Amino acid sequence: MKIDALVNVVKSAQVLRCRVVVLVAVAALMAGCSLEPVYKRPATPVAPTYPTGDAYQSPTGEAGATTMPAVDIGWRNFLTDPRLQRLVEIALANNRDLRVAALNVAQMQAQYRIQRSALFPEIDGVAGSSSSRTPASISPSGQTTTTHDYSVGVSAAWELDFFGRLRSLDDAALQQYFATAQARKAFEILLVSEVADQYLTLLAFDDLLKVTKETLESADASYKLTLLQFQTGIGDELSVQQSATVVEQAKANAAAQLRGRAQAENALVLLIGQPLPADLPPPVQLSAQKILADIPADLPSDLLTRRPDIMQAEATLQAANANIGAARAAFFPTISLTGNLGTASSALSGLFGTGSLAWSFLPSITLPIFEAGKLKANLDVATLQNDIDIAQYEKAIETAFREVADGLAARGTYDDEVASLERFTAAQQRALDLSDMRFRGGVDNYLTVLTAQTGLYGAQMTLVSARLARLTNLVDLYRTLGGGWIEHTGDTPRRAEDVGSISSVARSAPRDPFETAQHEKTAPTNSQ
Repeated sequence: MKIDALVNVVKSAQVLRCRVVVLVAVAALMAGCSLEPVYKRPATPVAPTYPTGDAYQSPTGEAGATTMPAVDIGWRNFLTDPRLQRLVEIALANNRDLRVAALNVAQMQAQYRIQRSALFPEIDGVAGSSSSRTPASISPSGQTTTTHDYSVGVSAAWELDFFGRLRSLDDAALQQYFATAQARKAFEILLVSEVADQYLTLLAFDDLLKVTKETLESADASYKLTLLQFQTGIGDELSVQQSATVVEQAKANAAAQLRGRAQAENALVLLIGQPLPADLPPPVQLSAQKILADIPADLPSDLLTRRPDIMQAEATLQAANANIGAARAAFFPTISLTGNLGTASSALSGLFGTGSLAWSFLPSITLPIFEAGKLKANLDVATLQNDIDIAQYEKAIETAFREVADGLAARGTYDDEVASLERFTAAQQRALDLSDMRFRGGVDNYLTVLTAQTGLYGAQMTLVSARLARLTNLVDLYRTLGGGWIEHTGDTPRRAEDVGSISSVARSAPRDPFETAQHEKTAPTNSQ
């Protein structure tokens, strides 16, 4: 008998399943209804080409010249110093901010899966029992009665997305996920350039300290000479005091530069996430750094698909556009289906007996009637947020255009500036040599030597600063053009949302059974 009852339960479940399938088909047909505005990318609020003029001259041809855009050039090919390459490698593995950015992507991926689950039915297994005792004083039979009820089955609940509210919320969550992934990509690119800039700053401090040391040695020798001349009666005290000023100024500069170098090294340690390894390759001097200088800028419109910050702003805008659809759909009825299927009996032994099948089906429609303007206010908020995101998207494009234009202007002028400063420094060195010879020969007083020595020292420091500015500008231009995402030229770019590509995240984050699952939806414009 129990076997027959089970067969009946199965047959009834099949009938109910057929009905559910029909409802699913109807819901699928209605799911095409969406109240989202048709997304249209805002017009680019910048000129179609970058500025031109004397400041924007292209760099002269050199060995290894390239016509590839920055996004296709690996950072190892752009930054050729082996020591710097090792530092960037360590930073990408250890930097805590980058780790947080990657974990934020994984968190938003999980949040998207939560939102997407609302599109599907929710099915639960249920089992329960209840017991009650009715005293004789209120029992219809006049006798004390005790009843027991037992039930086993499944329950299901499903909101039919007739007006696209859940679909719009799903689209918004997906675009927020993409925006977070692009933010992580932008930070990784920024990290590469920050490590390079900080490393170059360290080299510049080394050069400044070397210049100051040489100046201090020369000034100290001049001071001792003028002091000896004064003590022997062939010189004056003025020359002694003048030479002392150069010595003390050089000592003060050395202390400031030593402090600056230590602080720059501390900043670099923070970026790479660990103390500087002892086995780093030897550094390449600042004046010998070979950083690719002829990367083509192409057109401003190319930035829309090469700059992750712009892609992040657009994904945020698309999320706001989807939220408008959800706010519009809230004005319409919400249709929900709930049901239960199982067996019920007053005795545990009869739970699967003949006639124990129990089921319920409860469709419901909820229509907003009075909500004191809340739905209209929600729609206004979604619309205003969309307008805000449009302005922020346009500002991101304008900022990117300005950064690239500034970088091109700097690239077009720094070479000439550095070349002139090199010639100026050489002339100052020659002037110091001649002044020193004339002073030692008794032709001129020490003021001529002091002037030449001070001029050379200033020229040397200015030259170091110009070399640093030229190199850091090339690094920043590489970043502003979208470079720094791939390691080697020719590599296939990783997906921005691929958090598994960072080993540090894999070590620190808990393993998620869905981590390696394929995304249910992808957007080609956000995949790189």
